[in-house]
Amino acid sequence: MDNLPIFLTVKDRRVLVDGGGSVAARRVERALSAGAHVLSFDPDPGEDLMGLIRSAPAGLTFERRLPVREDVADCLVVYGASEDEGRDEALYGWSREFKVLCNIADVTDKCDFVTPSIVDRSPVVVAISTGGAAPVIARTLRARIETMLTPAYGQLAAFVGQFRERIAAVIEDGRERRHFWERMIDGPVGDHYLAGDAAGAMARFDSDLRLAATHQERPMGEVYLVGAGPGDPDLLTFRALRLMQRADVVLYDRLVGEEIISLVRRDAERIYVGKLPKEHTMEQHDISALMAQLARQGNRVLRLKGGDPFIFGRGGEEIEALAEQGVPFRIVPGITASAGCGAYAGIPLTHRDHAQSCLFVTAHGKDGVLDLDWEVLIRPAQTVAVYMGLSNLATLVEGFRRHGVSMQTDIAVIENGTRPDQRVLVGTLGDIVGKVNREKFRSPSMIIIGSVVQLRERLATSRVREEAHAMSLVPEVAE
Repeated sequence: MDNLPIFLTVKDRRVLVDGGGSVAARRVERALSAGAHVLSFDPDPGEDLMGLIRSAPAGLTFERRLPVREDVADCLVVYGASEDEGRDEALYGWSREFKVLCNIADVTDKCDFVTPSIVDRSPVVVAISTGGAAPVIARTLRARIETMLTPAYGQLAAFVGQFRERIAAVIEDGRERRHFWERMIDGPVGDHYLAGDAAGAMARFDSDLRLAATHQERPMGEVYLVGAGPGDPDLLTFRALRLMQRADVVLYDRLVGEEIISLVRRDAERIYVGKLPKEHTMEQHDISALMAQLARQGNRVLRLKGGDPFIFGRGGEEIEALAEQGVPFRIVPGITASAGCGAYAGIPLTHRDHAQSCLFVTAHGKDGVLDLDWEVLIRPAQTVAVYMGLSNLATLVEGFRRHGVSMQTDIAVIENGTRPDQRVLVGTLGDIVGKVNREKFRSPSMIIIGSVVQLRERLATSRVREEAHAMSLVPEVAE
């Protein structure tokens, strides 16, 4: 992060804007909306600025001249928007002399701050900045957020804001107070207000606050069992993101990358539980016990798991343990590794001409022993997707050979699937072990077996390759 995000209080402070074009007009307009006393200067203002001047808004002083040194002296902020290099140099020099914050439009080395694109739903304001690197991206994001954040959310913020002192007087514990706020905004109070029923929202708030005041001990928390997908943060679901922002404590393992962890609420406690093959920081029963213990203490516990928690993620074992102890939980599915890795590698798991079914198996048994139903695995016209199979790849290949499967059968190994450092290695059952060893592939790797692997090369037109590059896909490893 190259800039410190700050919302600056300019109410009743002096802000100077030099320039007569549309950029200057927007600077004047924005500063006035924040309550500043604005000094605007230009010998020949354009129609956009003149229209604003003619409306005679309170707080605006316009002079048809260039600013001088003395004009800068008592200002909090000065904007240079004249697009005249000489004027900009003089204004910037005066700002240095008087230690005033300065922003010269489109001159990054003469900016103490950047002016973000904003979505104004006062008192909710969203600011978006690229640090001056790509303003068009900031404007594009603003347009998207505009459609998601209706004006009603600003009105809701103003409505619930009036209860701050009442809530603080009743709920002294900071965490419980935050939980109450979250339940109020995301629950029935917010629902009533957004539906236009302010009276119903007020009645529900009063009822909820009275109930909160009667609690003699900390209420039971809950556990969120959330699938984080195969690696790319863009593959998280909206529900996963919402719960990640609510959690007090997060338990995560090595399959969950830093890009995803960074989306968890910043002040949440983070506990790494390991889960390397044959090297567990915590055993499974200890993880389940810890989740239950933390929830009983009133925490919202996020169990963040790579892929989908119910597909070789041991999520079933964890919720069994929670249910036995009466701990409430929510389950959020995620995109499983075979689906995500296959898609990003350009390999469809099913295809009318190749595979009418797809079999998910794990090559890592309960005690690390490879125990597979070979009669099911060798059926024709199917794709076999193998999870956690890299360390047992040679044993897996030998099993196919023993059961009469051609060593010319297509196979792909996808390392770090869906991530920027993804690698894809394509071969046959007969040569894949040697290729994997030469290229030094590591876990996590997904293995896909079947003729659908042939489609990777067939589908890799120039257009697909360009799209793959944009999605951070890495092409097949060269031999």
